[in-house]
Amino acid sequence: MSDRIALRVSDLDVYYRDFQALRNINLEIKEGEIISVIGANGAGKSTLLNTIAGLMVPARGSINFFEKDMTKNPAHRTVADGIALVPEGRRVFSRLTVYENLVMGSYTPRSRPAKDKELEKIYELFPVLKERHDQMANSLSGGEQQMLAIGRALMSQPRLILCDEISLGLAPVIIKNIYKQLKKINEKGLSIVLVEQDITRSLKASSHAYVMLSGKIVLEGDPASLTEDQVKKAYFGV
Repeated sequence: MSDRIALRVSDLDVYYRDFQALRNINLEIKEGEIISVIGANGAGKSTLLNTIAGLMVPARGSINFFEKDMTKNPAHRTVADGIALVPEGRRVFSRLTVYENLVMGSYTPRSRPAKDKELEKIYELFPVLKERHDQMANSLSGGEQQMLAIGRALMSQPRLILCDEISLGLAPVIIKNIYKQLKKINEKGLSIVLVEQDITRSLKASSHAYVMLSGKIVLEGDPASLTEDQVKKAYFGV
């Protein structure tokens, strides 16, 4: 991990019509770092990731990626610039094959020429996807679909991936394997934002943590320095 800041989010406010979903969010991640954003349902975690990914436009504040202003970027431009989202619920293309889903991830001009090379990397990372490359995505198990969603994001050759609740609804042994592969991805220099409700697992995997409550960051720090009591009080607002 370098000391270079990959992503800096500053003073971010986001609304759903009249409802303020995010309030004065300040967050940063270094190049090659894993950070976690934790909080209960409705805390604003997914809204934060969707805004960084260009799916929502903030009312105030800024998003800078390697010093480039991304605040008003539409989603397709954000992917092309090196940020990929692994969405909550996986959202694979159910009527396409595993191979077709993966190829969909390499649609940007930068990633398209390296499609075959990146595909082999994904198959090495998740061998089950190679075994099932011609199967329809809706025939996969939940864990396999999650691997496919991660693989699809990696096909765009991102420098940062945003992972939204990747362990949701999966068996512990599957979650353990997915986190193991994410560690391998990170060791190659990719920055990762983990958004999870699973406090223990996400804190263990990250070097810095943010706790969200009601659209605000209420606690942050090195996971090793945060006590269980501090995190629980912030998480539940008590």
